[in-house]
Amino acid sequence: MTRPVARIAMWSGPRNLSTAMMRSFENRADTIVWDEPFYAHYLAETGLDHAMADQIIAAYETDWQKVAARATGPMPDGGTVFYQKHMTHHLLPHMNLEQLQGLRHAFLIRDPARVLTSYVDKRAEVSLEDLGLPQQQRLFETIQQRDGKTPPVLDADDVLADPADMLTALCRALEIPFDPAMLSWPAGRRDSDGLWAAHWYGAVEASTHFAATDKPLRDIPAHLTDLLSAAEPYYQALRPHRLRVN
Repeated sequence: MTRPVARIAMWSGPRNLSTAMMRSFENRADTIVWDEPFYAHYLAETGLDHAMADQIIAAYETDWQKVAARATGPMPDGGTVFYQKHMTHHLLPHMNLEQLQGLRHAFLIRDPARVLTSYVDKRAEVSLEDLGLPQQQRLFETIQQRDGKTPPVLDADDVLADPADMLTALCRALEIPFDPAMLSWPAGRRDSDGLWAAHWYGAVEASTHFAATDKPLRDIPAHLTDLLSAAEPYYQALRPHRLRVN
């Protein structure tokens, strides 16, 4: 019997273990992944000064409706799971969520202190909207209200502490079978990685599995303490909904 197609939209902010999660899904034999498909539209619309912005805009589709049509359209060859790594800040106000009907939405969250200390290593200027936290909460609440049920939420630090059980719980919530191949992957860059991998993906390219760090959390720079305080309530709003191991 042919398995039904599962189109998964995983929504997170930057530095949330999102690329490692994409690696995990890509290591499944049944899965095709898509890396930040709305990024070029986001850059073209906002004009923000991101690394490699001009190259990204030139190389990828900037019409968000065409991207949405592909996200919800025919399954790419070779898979029955279509895993889409989405950044919540890429979903701009004019983009109608109804264009993404048929996707199984999930949310990846992380302690904002860990997000910030990682983010500023790559981009010194950062705002609350750059972290995607207000957008993530709005999207979560919209989907929750629309569907009448709570979409799965995964805390990145829970995954690092117990990858097998947390990924099993995620797959159960997404109604796909867990595959032990999700627990490890070959090091290196992928053809599926966006051009921005050269700037952002150094650590994940060296990785082969989810690995909790024993390094202490670095101090938040003084000029970011107000931003951390503003970010914390958004994280805490979604955290009670996170998947847990029974």
